[in-house]
Amino acid sequence: MTSGERKEGRYQRRKALRDRKKQAFLIQFDDFALVADPNHLYIAFRKSRRGVSWKESIQRYEANLLLNILETIQKLNAGESVCCGFAEFDLFERGKKRHIKSVHIFERAVQKTFCDYVLVPIISRSLIYDNGASLKNKGLHFSIRRLITHLSKYYRHYKTNEGYCLQVDFSKYFDSIRHDILFKAVEKHIKDQRLIKLFHDFVSPFGDGISLGLGSQVSQISAIFYANPLDHFIKEKCRIKYYGRYMDDLYLLHPDKGYLLQCLEGMKKVCAELGLTINMRKTRITKLKDGVHFLKGVYSLNPNGKVIRRAKPESMKRMRRKLKKFSRLVEIGRMKYSDVRTAYQSWRGSYRRRFNAFHTIKRMDGLYNRLFINYRRV
Repeated sequence: MTSGERKEGRYQRRKALRDRKKQAFLIQFDDFALVADPNHLYIAFRKSRRGVSWKESIQRYEANLLLNILETIQKLNAGESVCCGFAEFDLFERGKKRHIKSVHIFERAVQKTFCDYVLVPIISRSLIYDNGASLKNKGLHFSIRRLITHLSKYYRHYKTNEGYCLQVDFSKYFDSIRHDILFKAVEKHIKDQRLIKLFHDFVSPFGDGISLGLGSQVSQISAIFYANPLDHFIKEKCRIKYYGRYMDDLYLLHPDKGYLLQCLEGMKKVCAELGLTINMRKTRITKLKDGVHFLKGVYSLNPNGKVIRRAKPESMKRMRRKLKKFSRLVEIGRMKYSDVRTAYQSWRGSYRRRFNAFHTIKRMDGLYNRLFINYRRV
């Protein structure tokens, strides 16, 4: 046997071993028993009740917890639907109406098990690193840190703060997600037909072939996965190194403004294939020295390479109005001073961590003291 034949034999054996490991990995996560496992369902319920254990529905479910878990397992093994409908209500966030479809605890425990043990471990392998929403060890602060890191690396690479940022926002992102495209993308990764049916049962009730509802973990995971082709287009076709996305907010950093405009035209074509619409009113190209508006903050790059983190003026005005309203509620006895103090300390700690806002917080402390100095009795 020649040396070339020996090398070829070693290559084939290593390839076969890799294929066996890959197949074992897929089988491990495609196994329907991961979802129908009583221990997993119990752990999922304990996580799902955090912060809402005072609700009557949670207490009723927990009163017969073992029987409810047994009923869930029987329905899953029989191929029956575990969906229980929604509790629907509207929220108004900064003047914007959001329709919430809250999932019942009976279904929520199954969704959490399905996401934690099947959906997220499988699809997360195809996501880019800078897709930072709703994943373990990621989230809001992760995405902000990545933007600061990208700005710092940009300065070290180009030795200047001269450059541009393309900021893109989608119009009604959740309402534009098409079920057929989502199902086709997920079925490339999940092979067990029982898991596919379960995923269809979770998604289909949200709309007639389109849209995902707020208030469901499956919707959140599906939303971060749906625009994955756009992420790979930007990273692999456009070759944008400094790019990040948080749900429907994304940014691209590049020294050439014209090239960013070309990327935007290509992104429109990819979005059209996905059924998404770019909101041109909120999409803009800004200079890095003027600041990148991302996740309620403005992050600008100084000539010396330092990243300045500032809060948006609108958020500060909103907090001042809120404190004045709290003051009136405390005066008429509809609100306790201890609740005001807790809310303000939470806001203050968050802003100190996220922004360079020493003087802003100092002015806000002065307003707080003027409004509540006479109510420092718990």
